[in-house]
Amino acid sequence: MTHDHDLELRPTPAQTEAALNPPPGRNGGDLVVETLAGLGATTVFGLPGQHALGMFDALRRSDLRYIGLRVENNAGFAADAYGRITGEAAPLLLSTGPGALTSLAALQEAAAASAPVLAISSQVPTAGLGGGRHGYLHELPDQAASFRGVVKSVHTVRTQSQIPSAIAAAWKSALTAPHGPVWVEIPQDVLLAETPVPVVTAVDATPDDLPPRPELTAVAADLLSNALRPAIIAGGGVVRADASGKLRRLAETLQAPVVTTPGGKGAFPWTHPLSLQSWIEDRHTTDFLEDADVVLVVGSGLGELSSNYHTFKPRGRLIQIEADLGKLESNHPALGIHADARLALQALLETVSPREDTGAPERVRAVLAQVADRIAAQELTLEQDVLASIRRALPADSPSFWDMTILAYWAWSAFDAKGPNRMHSAQGAGGLGYGFPAALGAAAADPTTPVLAVSGDGGALYSVAELATARQYDLNVTWLIVDDGGYGILREYMTDAFGQATATELTRPDYVSLAESFGVPGIRTTPETLESDLTKALGAPGPSVVVLPAVLRMFAATHL
Repeated sequence: MTHDHDLELRPTPAQTEAALNPPPGRNGGDLVVETLAGLGATTVFGLPGQHALGMFDALRRSDLRYIGLRVENNAGFAADAYGRITGEAAPLLLSTGPGALTSLAALQEAAAASAPVLAISSQVPTAGLGGGRHGYLHELPDQAASFRGVVKSVHTVRTQSQIPSAIAAAWKSALTAPHGPVWVEIPQDVLLAETPVPVVTAVDATPDDLPPRPELTAVAADLLSNALRPAIIAGGGVVRADASGKLRRLAETLQAPVVTTPGGKGAFPWTHPLSLQSWIEDRHTTDFLEDADVVLVVGSGLGELSSNYHTFKPRGRLIQIEADLGKLESNHPALGIHADARLALQALLETVSPREDTGAPERVRAVLAQVADRIAAQELTLEQDVLASIRRALPADSPSFWDMTILAYWAWSAFDAKGPNRMHSAQGAGGLGYGFPAALGAAAADPTTPVLAVSGDGGALYSVAELATARQYDLNVTWLIVDDGGYGILREYMTDAFGQATATELTRPDYVSLAESFGVPGIRTTPETLESDLTKALGAPGPSVVVLPAVLRMFAATHL
């Protein structure tokens, strides 16, 4: 008896021809690039190294586009952004030891933000594995151990026949909710040796679904339908799951106000009558959420930033939808629903009863007015004007990538992303140097749309080497550097805590001249000319740098 799925396993004539008559000179590296292409990859990021040369040589024989950055950590940030923008697993090719380890901070950010990155690293030859005593260049006693606490899954290869299945398993892991970075390592000799393995022509790595359990969504729907004052906290899981439309329909059905976390920026329309925007780091918003009798948390673990620094103490019933099992009820007791945000929201849409609550928009307006009054009382006109100038200059459909800098802290709360998956920052792990290399990855994903990167001068020094990358690949990124002479946010923290700052002041280059030395146009601007200068830079093809000398202040903390 023949089953339908048996027919799907039969190779096509073209596949049979490729398998029986492989091109000459193929090695293990070819198996890597053939598998990636078979999975649907079109672009890879990375940096070559001695043990990884088999992979990089194979790129020459493939149709994959290679974007080479100058530092492995920056290559990881670029792959992270590519994964966020496209929703695809972004391949990141690395070498052994120092090259691999230099990517760790980027992979930590990808893990915290659920960005699908497929890191493939070389290893020392198989004869040298397992002890760290053989004296190979770059050798580690257990390289994979360095990544197990950072990435979602680790996949080790020891023979060529393992390569396609290991990469396919890693791809599936990266794209199964919650998305995240994964790690594959392949020894140098396995990559270099001529291979008898047939050409890889068909690879199946369909991600697993993560649906909610129906008894849980039934209880959640009942709680929400009968709530007097429901509210919703939308996190990055809504954006990663492409569930913004379902979130809006559910909020409107329930007449439930919505606040988005820094990771959930754009998940709910900024000017919607039910939008509390992103003022989650605000006592007025926290009070409002604490007063709700049912709070639906979608795609957030309610960590430090999204709980107003752990001051949020809900008095009502909490419902938490979270794809990352480790985050479920990790900070607050809740009706925990382990599920992909899109599937869970769909289940709720099918089971909740509509609520009538004509007063909800007015309550939202009252909270936003309280927030506006608080900010207005702090005399922070410069900061608000700079942020408003950026918003006016940036096209509505352009993504922006923000480093850990004072202006980014403002943007988490005050910037209208104009849509889901358009504003990204490094708030997941909080490392410096994210903005510019991430923007390069986004520009590689969609070369038709200008991309904005925002850094302070401290974070910019992590990324200046990538001006060469921007120029080499002619990537459409405008880099705004706010130059305040040092690590501005740390200067504020230390001054507040100790009365003075230490180790925060920096000697830095003339960023305009530096950019121009790379062949990248640069301009020095002022708060008054920022909008026009940024508009012009974003409108010109290719990379550009805009430097704004300014000392910005944070709005006063409201969680104390």
